[in-house]
Amino acid sequence: MRIKTLSSAALLATTLLIAPASAEDLQFTLINDTDTPIAGFFVSPASSDSWEDNLMDGGYLDAGYETEVLIEDGLSTCAYDIRASFTDGETLEDYGLDLCDLGSYTFE
Repeated sequence: MRIKTLSSAALLATTLLIAPASAEDLQFTLINDTDTPIAGFFVSPASSDSWEDNLMDGGYLDAGYETEVLIEDGLSTCAYDIRASFTDGETLEDYGLDLCDLGSYTFE
């Protein structure tokens, strides 16, 4: 099971990092320090009233693993909201994060 999870995390990281980062792109490490896999991960500008697409797109990030996230939305803002949905149905959200200065984010 962990091998499949690690492959999914590696695939997610590869998918998110295909294009070279530009000045507007934001990159950080997403860490799942919970006991439950993350099935959905959403990032939206803080000014938005809705969540953007699921960055996991059918994959998941197992408990105890991390992956690199690259946001290539071309926006000049640094303020974003994030949301994770877990395989047990729980959802955690955090608002108004400065992703320009954020090197990593940990769900605990």
